[in-house]
Amino acid sequence: MMKEDNFSRYSRQIFIEEIGLEGQKRIIDSKVLVIGAGGLGSPVIQYLAAAGVGTLGVADFDEVELHNLNRQIIHTENSVGLSKVKSAETFVEHLNHQVAFKGIEEKINENNAEKILSQYDVIIDGSDNFSTRYLVNDTCVTLKKTLVYGSILGFSGQIAVFNHHGSKNLRDIFPEPPFDEEMPDCDSLGVLGALPGIIGSMIALQTLKIITDLPVHVNQLTLIDAMDWRFQIIDF
Repeated sequence: MMKEDNFSRYSRQIFIEEIGLEGQKRIIDSKVLVIGAGGLGSPVIQYLAAAGVGTLGVADFDEVELHNLNRQIIHTENSVGLSKVKSAETFVEHLNHQVAFKGIEEKINENNAEKILSQYDVIIDGSDNFSTRYLVNDTCVTLKKTLVYGSILGFSGQIAVFNHHGSKNLRDIFPEPPFDEEMPDCDSLGVLGALPGIIGSMIALQTLKIITDLPVHVNQLTLIDAMDWRFQIIDF
């Protein structure tokens, strides 16, 4: 039986027929790794912690800066100068003390990727560079881990579920990464703060569906154009 306070906290999820008590137990028992506690990671961390994900790992090696605050909503003015992982931990503790927060204040690289990712059920990539994205993708393929992927820039975003029960992965649609220095990024072109909230919420929703064994679309890349409010799905 679920504790009464847990039932009250998660009742609006439990009342959903497709979730129920069994689905909520799956969420509580789940282990999710969020790579990046920035624009995408912030809403993902917020909604997964609120949903009751039992173990929430967060990997980031940056500190909070003032320009982060327009979109990285788990951080505050008091967080400026602190590590993003420590700031994220404080946020999660205040939102849901039942979540076991695992902070990883280091960059994901070839030496530590398998050791870190192997400890989690679902991996979420909210990183901001192609070298990390492809390393995380390839490690998930090796470990047979489901990867939820997102990216943002300006008014545009992308989301996909890769390597879910053997489905296709990032290299099946983009075989090789471009050189990072050739690509525009948020530092050069900016991003409107609400956009990562939209994409991050979609990532969190897909992750919760995966955890509760609900169907998710695979072998698809969803493109979001928030300027013209258009959504395009590319099958690959």
